[in-house]
Amino acid sequence: MAERKAVNKYYPPDWDPAKQGSVNKRVGQHPLRDRARKLSQGILIIRFELPYNIWCDGCNNPVGMGVRYNAEKKKVGNYYSTPIYKFRMKCHLCDSHFEIQTDPKNHDYVVVCGARRKEQRWDPHQNEQIVPEDKATQKKLATDAMYKLEHGSDDQQKSKLARPSLGQLQGSRGQWKDDYLLNKLARNKFRSEKKAIQAKQAGDKGLLQKSSLDITLVEETDEDIQLAGLLKYRTTESFDETQRRKRKEIESRPFFGERGTSQVGTSSIQSLPKSKITPEGKIEEQKKRLGIVISSQTPSPFSERQQKQFRQPSVTLIKSSIPKETTEQKLDLNLAKTVRSHQPGNEDISDRNQQSSALRSLISEYAESDESAEN
Repeated sequence: MAERKAVNKYYPPDWDPAKQGSVNKRVGQHPLRDRARKLSQGILIIRFELPYNIWCDGCNNPVGMGVRYNAEKKKVGNYYSTPIYKFRMKCHLCDSHFEIQTDPKNHDYVVVCGARRKEQRWDPHQNEQIVPEDKATQKKLATDAMYKLEHGSDDQQKSKLARPSLGQLQGSRGQWKDDYLLNKLARNKFRSEKKAIQAKQAGDKGLLQKSSLDITLVEETDEDIQLAGLLKYRTTESFDETQRRKRKEIESRPFFGERGTSQVGTSSIQSLPKSKITPEGKIEEQKKRLGIVISSQTPSPFSERQQKQFRQPSVTLIKSSIPKETTEQKLDLNLAKTVRSHQPGNEDISDRNQQSSALRSLISEYAESDESAEN
């Protein structure tokens, strides 16, 4: 690079080094070009690299070690004969500036303003590291022979104490010889953990989308798992069990409803067993089946004379004296009035017609039985 620059320099034909001096002096610029634009103030522009990690006070962003800046270098003092320099540079993430200064006494750099250092320092004595001697100890070793002898004996004692640990390190060195296999195991472990983390994140994301939530999920604990196990958001019985339970309820329910809403046909009345029960008992039983409740104040559909006639043994003579149509018409009228007085007003007309037809069929059955008795 230097050879190329030297060869490619341009010298004007009217340039005389004896009279005009150097080419830069003739042109009127510094050899360092723009880097020396503040040289009159004692400032030189250099390329500075951060010696450690810092935090910028302007934007509170971390700046890593090794980041390079165009810094203004300026001499601010001396430590004995060693100069102390200060470097001022602008943060690449914001418009603030920070300054770093050399510390020859401690062989370090110090942040003056505009930033703060990320503390990653430790005591080398606690880490059992090799600590170089300071200036005072080195001067004493050079001038005092007795101190040098004592210092040497202390070093020999330290080496004897460190021999077992050194031998152990040399013995365990063979375990770390196959670095490829160890790196492979470390990579596989890292990948498995990474996949588990990604699967967990995907599950959390799906749960948030399903619930339409925009919150941050925390790690679940054993107490949360136990509490979630006690909660159930489903029915205690299955579909088949529910169907069986409903079927049992339907089977245990009476065929004729309590309010007489069940449809009763003529065939069901005709299938009732014929026994020697009185007509009043049969009618009362049929009313109970149809859901007709007659209060104590409601008169019976049969008159007292008819009740006495039913109780007398000579049914044939009484029946012959009463016309058949008149008896049926009276019974039908009285029963219709009773049903109309005890039925709710909002019932369907079809239910009333069915009940009235059932009663008519019952009365006709009684009439036929009476005719057969007369014959």
